[in-house]
Order: sequence, then C-alpha cells, then structure tokens
Amino acid sequence: MAASVPNVHGHVLPSSAHPSLSEKLNSQWHEKALWVFMAVVLAHWGEHLAQAYQIWVMGWPRPKANGILGLWYPQLIKNESLHYGYALVMLIGLWVLRKGFVGRSRTWWNISLGIQFWHHFEHLLLLGQAVFHHNLMGKPVPFSVLQFFLPRVELHLFYNAVVFVPMMIAMYYHMFPPKGEAPAACSCSWYKDDAMEEANCNA
Repeated sequence: MAASVPNVHGHVLPSSAHPSLSEKLNSQWHEKALWVFMAVVLAHWGEHLAQAYQIWVMGWPRPKANGILGLWYPQLIKNESLHYGYALVMLIGLWVLRKGFVGRSRTWWNISLGIQFWHHFEHLLLLGQAVFHHNLMGKPVPFSVLQFFLPRVELHLFYNAVVFVPMMIAMYYHMFPPKGEAPAACSCSWYKDDAMEEANCNA
C-alpha cells in the first residue's frame, strides 16, 4: 500500500509502506551511501596514483611499482580476481545508486556507468585469462583489448579517470541542481528547499 512520507527536508514524497533496500539507498540513505562509495573510489584512485608516482617520479621499474598496499603485499598487484572484484563493486555501486539521481545528474551518472561496464568487461577478460591460463595472442601475461594500444598502468589510469570525471559532474549537478530542475528525493542537495520551491512555481 502506497503512502506519503516526509523526507529529511520536510517535502512529501510517495513511498511504499515498507520501502526496499534499493528505495532507501536512493532516498533517505542516498547521501551516506554516496559517502561510502566515494571513499572506496578515492582509496582505489590513491593506489593508482601512488603507482604512477613510483614509476614516473621515483623512477622505479614497473614490476616493483605496486602502489601502497603492494609495498607490503606485492602479490595483490598480480591478483586479477582482486582487480575484477573492485571493477564489479564499482559497477554495482554505480547501478544501485543511479535511481537517486535525476535530470542532468542522472545523464552524467549513466555515462560513468556505461564506461565502467566496459572497464568491468576488460577486467573480466583479464580474470578469464588468469583462470584458464590462456592469454590473448599468446602474451606472457593476461592482456586486455585496449592494452594493445596503451601499457596497463596508463590504460587503467585512463579508465579510472574517464569513469571518475563524469561521476564528479553528476555529483555536482546532484548537489547543486540546475535552475528550474527539481532536486532528487534525498538530502544531497545543498539548496534543496530553494530548488524545490522554484521547480514547483515553474510547474
């Protein structure tokens, strides 16, 4: 049975009597869920940037440039299941939290989701080669499609950047809805009350 309940800003929103986990994650829990998701994303970025710093600034040979955790656990950098697991977590996070975005922010979030789907496929391809011990084109290590054009470190820095940038644009429009666009049903917007009032006036 449907019911109307006030959200954190006092606006009345349609809701089921017993909202699902997905509904909560995209309404009253959306802001906290995004904080957790972004912490995971930034931690992963830190690893990639540390690896790039080790190679391009410190001059370490690539086999020794293993990021931060890789300094203590070098086997992690070679573990394709770990890399695939992160790509899958990213894909799931982008999919699960997308309903909380509306308007222009949803468009940019969908762009990020689409790019991450391909990134996830590349990691699935790498994982498959590691599991079945059969690498593309007889390469000595697992190889992804675009790795034929860019080295692995640079390629995955590029992948993370092209997923991250539209995600940040989506977050900006989500937190600061464009003029005349109704804000989402969560507490993320910094001026939700003003945007809601203006959207209602324009309706």
